[in-house]
Amino acid sequence: MLKCRTVWKKLAPLARSSSTVCRQNVRRPGLNSGRIPTCVPAAHMSTGPAGGGRENQLYVLLVAATCVGGGVYAYLTVKGDSQRYQDRIDEISSRPSKQAAEQPAALIQLEPPAVEAIETAAVPEPEPQAAPASSPEEPSPPAPDAEVLAPVETTEPPPGDSSPASLKLPSHTPYLLIGGGTASFAAARSIRARDPGAKVLIVTDELVPPYMRPPLSKELWFSDDPSVTETLRFKQWNGKERSIYFQPPSFYINAEELDGAENGGVAVLSGRKVVHMDVRGNKITLDDDTEISYDKCLIATGGAPRNLQVIERAGEEVMKKTTLFRKVEDFKSLDKVSRNVKSITIIGGGFLGSELACALGRRSTECDLEVIQMFPEKGNMGKVLPEYLSNWTTEKVKREGVKVISEALVKSVVCKDDKLEIQLKDGRLVKTDHIVAAVGLEPNVDLAKSAGLEVDSDFGGFRVNAELQARSNIWVAGDAACFYDIRLGRRRVEHHDHAVVSGRLAGENMTGANKPYWHQSMFWSDLGPDVGYEAIGIVDSSLPTVGVFAKATAKDTPRAATEKSGTGIRSESETEDTATSAVASSTSAPAMVQQKDEYGKGVIFYLRDKVVVGIILWNVFNRMPIARKIIKDGEEHADLNEVAKLFNIHDD
Repeated sequence: MLKCRTVWKKLAPLARSSSTVCRQNVRRPGLNSGRIPTCVPAAHMSTGPAGGGRENQLYVLLVAATCVGGGVYAYLTVKGDSQRYQDRIDEISSRPSKQAAEQPAALIQLEPPAVEAIETAAVPEPEPQAAPASSPEEPSPPAPDAEVLAPVETTEPPPGDSSPASLKLPSHTPYLLIGGGTASFAAARSIRARDPGAKVLIVTDELVPPYMRPPLSKELWFSDDPSVTETLRFKQWNGKERSIYFQPPSFYINAEELDGAENGGVAVLSGRKVVHMDVRGNKITLDDDTEISYDKCLIATGGAPRNLQVIERAGEEVMKKTTLFRKVEDFKSLDKVSRNVKSITIIGGGFLGSELACALGRRSTECDLEVIQMFPEKGNMGKVLPEYLSNWTTEKVKREGVKVISEALVKSVVCKDDKLEIQLKDGRLVKTDHIVAAVGLEPNVDLAKSAGLEVDSDFGGFRVNAELQARSNIWVAGDAACFYDIRLGRRRVEHHDHAVVSGRLAGENMTGANKPYWHQSMFWSDLGPDVGYEAIGIVDSSLPTVGVFAKATAKDTPRAATEKSGTGIRSESETEDTATSAVASSTSAPAMVQQKDEYGKGVIFYLRDKVVVGIILWNVFNRMPIARKIIKDGEEHADLNEVAKLFNIHDD
């Protein structure tokens, strides 16, 4: 107030003078008529009480009130702006923690970088593409015979159950998919393609969204990125970088929002296991006693890696030093072990064992790691490849830095002085720091008992009909399905392409397609970037085989195949039209069996009753539709040299 009075003493005379001038001007008729006067008389300023004492008091009060009000307003405005600024800063800084706290179990939140192309893989028929997502860099091929479920660029989700305790799960879902693997994801995309408003709930006991498994034993091990176990990004043989995840987090919706989703969607409930299935009541029970009912259900529970009984009986110390390789966590664990021990022994000579042996063999020269591979067969992949090619493959694995012990039957395993001692039945003793058991897969059929579903006694897995149905509203796909092949009889297949194709077909049939499963799925294996093969049908080394080989060129490698196709999934873009239009080469074929070390590339036919039931394309790529058609026709061939011409293996 003192400051206001001081200011007023200086301004009051001017204010009164201005007021006097205004009153005089108002009385002049010139101003009333809108004309500007030629002369304005001078105003007489007065400070005495006789002309304006009361007016002075009023002006004092007016100006004082104005000053006080302005000061208060300015103070409040500055203080409010400061508070709003601080609140904004606090909000921005707390965003990551809020997102983590609000993260539902339906989706493990990630922060992906720019999304790369969503490529397509093997599907049973050239149906419309099931995936809505695509990339301008890699458009999906038209009418593919196989839908490649290729992952997009994303970082690895954090471990642990991301479900908040207060999450309210839907009590009912139209489409329930049990299992979070390739088959389940393929079914979800297929369902959404045929029913855009469908609500799909995937329940998986893994803590990460659906991903592809082949890179876990292949390209991820050849990455030069030290943080590969965290990012799960890798370079294909052609140098293109990608992630193992099929879709970024934005593809999914929260499980708690599934009921109210106007346009439907796909939700992933991670870290939960289905422990009971009520087929009559159309509902399941989770491991936390939550019940969810469904209209249609897919069982895609996959399989669990087998272990040797001698290892299981050896005790806890041995089990702690043994890896059963199957999931993302197994890859992370084995990668860490390989950097901290001196010796690793892989038991198993099949696809997985041989791939891991070559991958770890490459690392052996970098970090002084001894890699041993042992198996009961005479050579690598001895149950699949003919003996001469199995022996050649074994030499290839040895050149990768692996010590191979063939015809090895494990008698016992013990832990002594922090070392594992593997006693073989022929008396040989192998000492190592860690064991990787790669001896096959056991289908997960735990739900069969509560659901009353039939399990095949010969092949394992849930028995299904031609439409992959186990019951009227229950389908099975992937590794867990034992299906009837109209050409090759009852089968159970454990490969990526079959998971994609059977999952897609099951999804279509869940929406009313009623299609039979006729597709001959393929599989592939790479022993590094320079040697690989693709196979289809029954490839059993106990069957008669005929091999036709030619000299390989620089383009006859897995690396070259991925450079040409743009994807590491070499089963994509396969159509029946491609097979029917194949033209045999006019070049004469060489003799059936060539010299020992000239298996650069070729075709191996597997025969049963003189009919081709299986084919391996050795370093021959992008010819699988031709092989599929040969098996589908089921005809006898007098000269398989002529049949081999269809694959153009003699063309440079």
